[in-house]
Amino acid sequence: MADFRIEKDSMGEVKVPANAYYGAQTQRAFENFKISGIGFSPVFISAVGQVKHAAARVNADLGLLDKKVAEAIEKASAEVVENKFDDDFVLDIFQTGSGTSTNMNANEIISKRANEIKSGTDVNIHPNDHVNFGQSSNDVIPTAIRISAVLSVKNHLIPALKHLHKTITEKGDELKHVVKTGRTHLMDAMPVTIQQEFSGYARQLELAIERIESALVRMRELPQGGTAVGTGINTHKDFGKLFAEDVSKSTGEKFIEAENHFEAQATVDAPVELSGQLKTLAVSLMKIGNDFRWMNSGPNSGLGEVQLMALQPGSSIMPGKVNPVIEESLTMVCAQVIGNDATITIAGQSSNFELNVMLPVVAHNLLQSIEILANAARTFADKSVSGLIAREEVIADMVGRNPILVTALNPLIGYDKAAKIAKTAFAENRAVMDVAKEMTDLSDEELSNALNPMNMTKGGFTE
Repeated sequence: MADFRIEKDSMGEVKVPANAYYGAQTQRAFENFKISGIGFSPVFISAVGQVKHAAARVNADLGLLDKKVAEAIEKASAEVVENKFDDDFVLDIFQTGSGTSTNMNANEIISKRANEIKSGTDVNIHPNDHVNFGQSSNDVIPTAIRISAVLSVKNHLIPALKHLHKTITEKGDELKHVVKTGRTHLMDAMPVTIQQEFSGYARQLELAIERIESALVRMRELPQGGTAVGTGINTHKDFGKLFAEDVSKSTGEKFIEAENHFEAQATVDAPVELSGQLKTLAVSLMKIGNDFRWMNSGPNSGLGEVQLMALQPGSSIMPGKVNPVIEESLTMVCAQVIGNDATITIAGQSSNFELNVMLPVVAHNLLQSIEILANAARTFADKSVSGLIAREEVIADMVGRNPILVTALNPLIGYDKAAKIAKTAFAENRAVMDVAKEMTDLSDEELSNALNPMNMTKGGFTE
């Protein structure tokens, strides 16, 4: 029994680990939900602490909570914000759909810690009566989802995407003189420069940032203040507004009270929207990562247009093999994010009447998507894009033998004759220029100008 202490709640006595900061309700949930071993992320736990910190301060300012009690709760909550009690957040994400168990986990930790550090009051700070005053799990958990997601996106994901955008743009500028074979349907097409190809990647990232920023507008509406069902029972009418102002001040990010608390608590439409934009980003990064893999393929029996950074041996049996490991990691992240979005989409459909009942799994999947996208984007920039080398001789040889170059001759000799030249060049594995000299009356100057790959990348008619 020395390893345990006895705690009581409304259902009776419970044995709790002696050194745990949590209490009876957390222990019951811990015993009920031994499902996955997956807990809430530090950024979510920090956001829950942020909710408790702001709630205590606002309630004290409104004269609804004793100032000395509130001060102790604020100090304890600040330690939760700083992730000092993460080990005491022991609950599985697969738990009660409202996240009530985790809300009580926080309330119990904060009340125990607040009682240790309080001064100037003899009040026994209670997890429900004081720490949870004017709140419900039904507004705390969705509020924590929104705060944590907004902060994670602004502090980590968007900076990582901007870094990747800059790295891709700089690499494109560095290789703007390199003309390579364009490809449609994975088949040879008209030439493009590496800069042009990379500009497409950069634009994908610009648009991803715009989409995500737009989704954050809805994420900044906080449900806090709606309490149990959105009516605001047991809290002050101004609590939601003042709470959002307090969180805005402490985080440096603008938050506002939800325009409609029934919508904000009964749905997770805003997180679903954000997840959808993260999925779109994942689709973009999947395309970019796979393009890099294709360009690097070989190096002798594939395209071999670029050489990626050699980071580690690629085979346990084939000496000298080096694989595009960063791109493979990136594409797996993208697959995970797309799967996470499917989970969040299904969770969003589990909004019944006044409450969504899959909040914990929304929190986990949304924050994981943000985290791994940010980490993968930065890793891709630093360990792949920045070190990419163009194999210019290989690229030039492939461009010269590309039968599709005859497209530039269409205005001069017509489609049918150009097709014959292309087929002959392909069948005989010869340069288009050489075949065109034999099969047309065009001068060397006319052919050189028309079949100059760099000219073809500039659009319009070849002069």
